[in-house]
Amino acid sequence: TGGSLAIAYSQVISQMWWVETERSVVIPRQFKLAISKFAPQFEGYHQHDSLELLSFLLDGIHEDLNRVTEKPYVEDPEGDGSNDSDIALKAWRGYLLRNRSIIVDLFQGQLRSTLTCKKDGKGCGHKSIKFEPFMYLTLPISDKTKTIDDCMDLFLCEEELSGADRWYCSKCKTHVDATKKLDLWMLPPILIVNLKRFEFTERGQRMKILKPIGYDLTQWKLTNFVKGNQTASQAYDLYATINHYGDTNHGHYTAYACNRMNDKWYEFNDSRFSKLDDDELNEVEDNMSAYVLFYNRVEDSSNLVETRRRISSSTTIRRQSLGRPHLWPHNVTADEESKNTSNRRENFKNFTRVKSNSSMTSSNNQSLGQQQSMLSLLCSV
Repeated sequence: TGGSLAIAYSQVISQMWWVETERSVVIPRQFKLAISKFAPQFEGYHQHDSLELLSFLLDGIHEDLNRVTEKPYVEDPEGDGSNDSDIALKAWRGYLLRNRSIIVDLFQGQLRSTLTCKKDGKGCGHKSIKFEPFMYLTLPISDKTKTIDDCMDLFLCEEELSGADRWYCSKCKTHVDATKKLDLWMLPPILIVNLKRFEFTERGQRMKILKPIGYDLTQWKLTNFVKGNQTASQAYDLYATINHYGDTNHGHYTAYACNRMNDKWYEFNDSRFSKLDDDELNEVEDNMSAYVLFYNRVEDSSNLVETRRRISSSTTIRRQSLGRPHLWPHNVTADEESKNTSNRRENFKNFTRVKSNSSMTSSNNQSLGQQQSMLSLLCSV
């Protein structure tokens, strides 16, 4: 959007935090206009899915603020299960070659996808393992799911691929029955979880699943789900929810959110908002209308200040850059960090050498061009 969406969003945030009175209401007309230009389906006043809007918003702001101006071609690395950590690092590095923004820093994690050949019921033993970035997780709901952990188990359950979904096995040189398994590899500082309350019936009709799903307000521990050797904490606190009321034809959205200033929960319903008391706070924890959940990472549980209903903590945001892999969520090895440190030192030596040459021949346009190129290389973060 050429920066227009990011600017419009920043203006809305500024208006919200610099209101004249405590009961002021912000009407985001310019923001709606900006996102409608980026995604025309949001023009007018028809009903739309909040997750779809959120996805377009995050994608649009990412593109506006992406520090990569020229995206190189990057081939996704593929593994066989023998070197997952190395493949995950290569995949993340390849992703950062094309995508570096505050959206990546805040919201994006990494999934491991494993495809296994099951030709003739037994398979040839070939596996294809790739690592994919994600912005949010969409967790399915079934008759047996009662908690968010149950939904996560279902999301990570092995899936059978057959019929039209058969997979091309590079070893068998043909399409075969296969299994697909997703695993959480790395989690972001802000974890967005969508509870999949809408699905299509066998007749093609869209229906809503009205089922209460229990979820943690504080200290949602994901250690058992994460397979990567992640350096950061894997515990999360809930700080907001989007709620959907109604059915697939007529619905209404509200939101619950925690104010970081006073650690109190509030309900937002169009132009109305109110603070929740203890009895109403139970609705946040036992909410059959919860549709999108927003969690922030709890960095160090030993240093948290426990309040009456939740735990106050800060979340460390680490800027994802090619030159500082020690800030990646992965547990980068000493060899990997040493290699990047060596590269940075070599870049600095080259920069210093070019600078010295250009100072002796300041009128030489070629040296100036070399100096600018080295500056760009050093700033490529």
